[in-house]
Amino acid sequence: NARSRPCTRHAQDEAHVRDQPVAHPEDRCTSGPARDVTVMNLGHRRFHRIDTMTDVLRPFLIHADHVTTAYASSLNTMPVGPRTRYDIARDELTSMLVGEPGYRVNQIWEGLYHQAVEPTAMTNLPRSLRERLDHELPAALSLAHESRNENGDTVKWLWRMHDGALIETVLMHYEHRSTVCVSSQAGCAMACGFCATGQAGFERNLTTGEIVEQVIAAIRSSGDRRVSNVVFMGMGEPMANYDRMWAAVERLHDDVGLSARHLTISTVGIVPGIRRLAGERLPVNLAVSLHAANDQLRDELVPPNRRYPLAALTRACEAYLEAKGRRLSFEWALISEVNDRPRDARELAGLALPLRAHVNLIPLNPTPGYAVAGSPRSTVEAFRDQLQSLGVNATIRENRGTNIDAACGQLRAVHNKQRAATPVNLGAPPRSGMITEISTGLTN
Repeated sequence: NARSRPCTRHAQDEAHVRDQPVAHPEDRCTSGPARDVTVMNLGHRRFHRIDTMTDVLRPFLIHADHVTTAYASSLNTMPVGPRTRYDIARDELTSMLVGEPGYRVNQIWEGLYHQAVEPTAMTNLPRSLRERLDHELPAALSLAHESRNENGDTVKWLWRMHDGALIETVLMHYEHRSTVCVSSQAGCAMACGFCATGQAGFERNLTTGEIVEQVIAAIRSSGDRRVSNVVFMGMGEPMANYDRMWAAVERLHDDVGLSARHLTISTVGIVPGIRRLAGERLPVNLAVSLHAANDQLRDELVPPNRRYPLAALTRACEAYLEAKGRRLSFEWALISEVNDRPRDARELAGLALPLRAHVNLIPLNPTPGYAVAGSPRSTVEAFRDQLQSLGVNATIRENRGTNIDAACGQLRAVHNKQRAATPVNLGAPPRSGMITEISTGLTN
């Protein structure tokens, strides 16, 4: 069980995500230590045990002069949650069904992954076994809120888990495909000021089952429309929860039957994770949330850039391309008069062209904690046109679901605001070149 058994890749994580980025000394940050890094205190929360917490948080701590947190020590003492139906491995299910006919394992596995049905709906099983499965392997997610746009082609769910943590999933139907955007963490410790999830801070990693079940829920909701694509672009940094994220990828590929070419892992640029991904057996797509193409600006917009600057990130992307031969994507959220200027386009082209990267331009969704506005449509189109004139393959991503808070972290933020007795004061977004907020926790 991934929740109760020590992670078998913990030693590998230690080797890959420590003071040294995957044994590549040239990837060390040469810009000096980050100053005044604080860990956001979110108060008493119930946390899962997180096996790779030390590995992932360390790169942000070793360059800090001081780190302040009152509750970080509680992370290692919180109880492990219940085993859920998509956490269990096939061999564990076999052990659980000792005394049952051998073909029951295939029936149940087929029902969970190919038919995407609840155990109680598996009518080819005896009623007593259906009830036992429903009791011993509960669902990980319970619906807290659902939003749909007017056309019904975009659906967003807010899920509550056993410990009260909230995560989001978005299903988007297009003419020839349906894509589900899944969360890999409850919250995020990357502290990107323009992101609603980053503003709220980090709570915990998700289990493999909690990730997979988001896709299963989307499949059920889609009816006759096949969910063909999964993007790890929801709440959290997938590379910060690597073992469980990759186990979910393998489960979606091997058991749900999704093509590796239709699975995309997004990252803010965690170099050890990219290098590790290059060594995996499945050629999934890699998307980098870039948002700035010079270190000075990216240090402000994407704080992990202070640990893994653009030179190191570029080398890791080159290694991934060499290993997998898959197209690389750069995500670029356009912020008015911050990263939408002609010189920003020229800098972006300078990075994208050698890597043959596709650029997805994203009109910034408004978030209450970030005062700077997204670029107007005319500026977005001019930015795209300039990139294309420089030879970059660039498209504007359709901005769906703004009226249903469909951007990452928005629905949870609205839900928490409505329920919170005492709001968390997040302060202003980082504009001075210093990391001002980073949550308890971490390292798509």
